[in-house]
Amino acid sequence: MHQYLFFIGDFPIRAYGLILSLSIILATATAYFLAKQDGRWHHHVPDMGIYCGLAGIVGARLWDVFFFDWEYYQHHLLEIPFVWQGGMAIQGGVIAGVIAGYIYTKKHKIDTWAFADIVAAPAVIMGQAIGRMANLLNGDAFGNPTGGPFGIVYPSTTLAYQVYGNQPLWPAEVWEGQIDVIIFVLLLLFRTTNHAKGQVFILYAILYSIARFFLEYLRGDYGALLFGLKSAQLTSLSIIIIGLALFIWREKFGPRINEPAKATVRTSTKPHR
Repeated sequence: MHQYLFFIGDFPIRAYGLILSLSIILATATAYFLAKQDGRWHHHVPDMGIYCGLAGIVGARLWDVFFFDWEYYQHHLLEIPFVWQGGMAIQGGVIAGVIAGYIYTKKHKIDTWAFADIVAAPAVIMGQAIGRMANLLNGDAFGNPTGGPFGIVYPSTTLAYQVYGNQPLWPAEVWEGQIDVIIFVLLLLFRTTNHAKGQVFILYAILYSIARFFLEYLRGDYGALLFGLKSAQLTSLSIIIIGLALFIWREKFGPRINEPAKATVRTSTKPHR
């Protein structure tokens, strides 16, 4: 793990910031490919990638500050903008990015549900998978002690080491990144079915929230909030419940993404030969 890749003078180039930026760029590239393949809206993807990426960074930071680390930041308010130090919550980033994307699609008269299915859902989860690499290199989003001679032992410069020392920890962030790749493939497969508009994006929200809910039992970077559940678990449960209701509603009442074309009957005045 290398928190600092190199220095330009006294200015450090952090692995966290570089990989986080790369995750936004590659998620946008994935979105562009999918939109280009579909033949719609690809010229909007670069602009939307910038707006949603910036919104996602702000949302992820504020979500982490207020739902995970407020006990620290309430005494260090000036450090809230220091995103390069780590401390970004994916759930907050996705929510803020979705809001920005919704505003953009409405402004440019783009079919929001169709765009979310074709572009947003697969691209976002791929960006999340790459983003977890940043967490690993930075030594945050770490797991609980495994209690055995197996697990990740973080360098002394990381937050994980400051909390647990030399103890091997569960690779929570690694497993989440791997699960995100699996979800990416499942979403691509689901896109090939004659689903209702919006179901791919809703399925993304459900699958990720299920994975996140159970992975939180391995996380060791913050404690429970309510009823023995962590804040990310409470958010995940809410999304799962709302997502299942929306998925069923779209299945019953939403227009299909691949409605079969009506056959046309062509008549001819020429005699049969």
